[in-house]
Amino acid sequence: MISLKSNKIKALAAGLMLTLALGALGCGDDKKEAGAKAEKVNVGIVQLVEHEALDAANKGFIDGLASKGYKEGQNITFDKQNAQADQSNLQNIAHRFVNNKVDLICAIATPAAQTVANVTSNIPIVATAVTDYKTAKLVKDNAKPGTNVTGTTDMNPVSEQLDLLLKLVPNAKTIGTIYCSSEGNSQLQVELLKKAAAAKGITVKEATVSTVNDIQQAARSLAGDVQAVYVPTDNVLASAIPTLISVTEEAKLPVICGEGGMVRAGGLATLGVDYYQLGFQTGVMAADILSGKAKPADMAIQAQKEFKPTINLKEAAKIGLKVPEDLLKGADVIK
Repeated sequence: MISLKSNKIKALAAGLMLTLALGALGCGDDKKEAGAKAEKVNVGIVQLVEHEALDAANKGFIDGLASKGYKEGQNITFDKQNAQADQSNLQNIAHRFVNNKVDLICAIATPAAQTVANVTSNIPIVATAVTDYKTAKLVKDNAKPGTNVTGTTDMNPVSEQLDLLLKLVPNAKTIGTIYCSSEGNSQLQVELLKKAAAAKGITVKEATVSTVNDIQQAARSLAGDVQAVYVPTDNVLASAIPTLISVTEEAKLPVICGEGGMVRAGGLATLGVDYYQLGFQTGVMAADILSGKAKPADMAIQAQKEFKPTINLKEAAKIGLKVPEDLLKGADVIK
């Protein structure tokens, strides 16, 4: 009897040990899975140039990720780079990200997105401050990209901005526009402007620049021939609005801009894009990609749905223009 009981006890003990061992292995798997989710991800951010709109998009992107639990210093590391509008810098930054095997790239502005997309077709890319992804050859279709690129568009309501211009300058018959000849986004917006203007019997006179050094001469070429100036969301112009305004103020020309940062820098008005919100949307999209919920190829390009006027009364006073009261209702007013 003693021997039988001893054998039963040994068998029970062995079974218990096996159960505990299997349980321990199971706990190890759980810990491993939890650890994988808690691992830090590395994200590269490349911004074309420093100016208010792109800076706001950059901040919005980081905040958008944070809103989904990806917080800097905790579970995400950013490699933040600014190309200072230099193509060779863009190339070096793009290769840096690829060599460092970042988990995702955020490209801010079209040239930045095009450069990184040319360097990698594997790393997910989310972009912002890009006007038309298909025209820029970043995606096969804006509704279903089909590539490793997705993001948000800063296409502004050009026709509605022309309406705003005409409310401010109702007698305008010829308007000028200044943009960088190498920025495809700007060319696209100007084409939309010309089409909308032609429908209203208004002539558009163009002046192009290559660098900020050309802006004053381009602005002077328009002064005297136009009643107002329209500036699209152009990176060269956005980085040097005070240079443009130094000429247009002297000529008493109102400048309607593609986005609010330009107005705060001296332009008269816009019905434009909120780059912080665009960046925030982009960050949320990036979070879905990093968490495995979505792939860039299947994520439609997103856009801002509502546009709020921004009006610079300080600038209006300088050029002797009275802003209609109805335009000020609900607008962001700069005094």
